[in-house]
Amino acid sequence: MTYLTRSIKALGLAVALALPALAYAADEPAMVTDGVLTDHKGMTLYTFEKDKDGKSACVAKCAENWPPLKAESAAMPSGHWTVITRDDGSSQWAYDGKPLYTFVRDTKAGEMTGDGLMEGAWKVAKPKN
Repeated sequence: MTYLTRSIKALGLAVALALPALAYAADEPAMVTDGVLTDHKGMTLYTFEKDKDGKSACVAKCAENWPPLKAESAAMPSGHWTVITRDDGSSQWAYDGKPLYTFVRDTKAGEMTGDGLMEGAWKVAKPKN
């Protein structure tokens, strides 16, 4: 076996071992930024008090103003993260069973203009310690 052949095989093995880790990182639904959950664009995530038992109560016009944090159909639950099925059949990420949303009036990463709206029904999502 030549040096080139061994190098190519080693490179192939390294790529094969790295791909699952890269896929996992890409599938993480959110991250923690300054103590709150945010999507991968840094937009604040919220929970809705009227959601019950892992079911979203925010549909139609509500979902236009509070877009759900969409999950791919192949998304898998992990730790505090679960996937719920919305009334329209789409998948949405939930944290500790609470569906997660962004807010259309948050136009820049880190904004939290939706916190406390509707007499406190909307709250910034925070990770468990």
